[in-house]
Amino acid sequence: MNSYRLRFVLAAVCLVVFVVSACGQERPFGVMTYNVENLFDTCHDAGFDDYEFLPMAERQWDTRRYRTKLSRLARVIASAGGAQPLALVGLCEVENDSVVYDLCHRTRLARLGYDFVVTHSRDVRGIDVALLYQPLRFRPIAVKAVRVEPPGEYGRHTRDILHVTGLLPTADTLEVFVCHSPSRLGGLRVADDYRCQVAERVRSLADSALSRRAAPYAVIMGDFNDAATDPSIALGLRPLPLPEIAAWPSADVRAYYAMANHLTASDGIAGTYKYRGEWNRLDQMFVSGALLQPESSLHVTPEACQIFAPPFLRTKDARHGGVKPRRTYLGTQYAGGFSDHFPLLLHLAF
Repeated sequence: MNSYRLRFVLAAVCLVVFVVSACGQERPFGVMTYNVENLFDTCHDAGFDDYEFLPMAERQWDTRRYRTKLSRLARVIASAGGAQPLALVGLCEVENDSVVYDLCHRTRLARLGYDFVVTHSRDVRGIDVALLYQPLRFRPIAVKAVRVEPPGEYGRHTRDILHVTGLLPTADTLEVFVCHSPSRLGGLRVADDYRCQVAERVRSLADSALSRRAAPYAVIMGDFNDAATDPSIALGLRPLPLPEIAAWPSADVRAYYAMANHLTASDGIAGTYKYRGEWNRLDQMFVSGALLQPESSLHVTPEACQIFAPPFLRTKDARHGGVKPRRTYLGTQYAGGFSDHFPLLLHLAF
């Protein structure tokens, strides 16, 4: 058998295993979005301003701290999945392919078999977004990094939008978008406008992708640096509020629904990010209405969306009361935590 025929046979066998693995009882398909707070390596990337995360810089970001960070993030991802590893994990604030490779292959995640894709953005600090995936539950068939040019007055690029089309074990396709919109720092109106442009582009990309699908499955996630009521979300993405569970079957299959809007405070945690004592919901999850249909091969479960904030991710907020995320840095002071954001989980099932 020549090498071409052998590759064809192996591919066919893999596809059969891939599809058959979905048969039987309902299986969880967990999705998480997580801003991991400056996951940098310890080497300079030419052309990017990453100098603050080098061993001799004020933050003293060295190999020991880098490996500790990787280990802590791996603990979060593994714990969030529990007995069934998360199918998809969208990451914001990763520096490059190297740090994501180390996270997937040089931590406890190695035994879970994650693969990944990463953007290569023009962000001034070299910050990118990434998607980790379980190959037997989501197999990428198309990957695109979409760049939104900044307004002239803004003068700096944001992170590219990561668009991944993947094949599910049911032979359906799922469109996944991972976003990290421009920062709110400085409160500049031009930054607000830039976030609106990014959100509008995501909506356009999703609409275009779903128009080609009989089963229009899509998940949009990431750190949008805005709340659901801010213009970039309300007017750019234009999601609908999540209806009561009883009304899910009547959802518009080609509309998008905001999964995090219904979250209520638990243990005093009312958001994924805390700034000056106030909780913010900057991290968002949106799904196409087709995923709310109970008869869909992949669908949202009643548990829907939740903030993942177990005790090991929290610390006491001495200044403002309650708790807050355990960060890696407080300013330039090393705190040895996980991230300044809590992850956001979305529960789906086959």
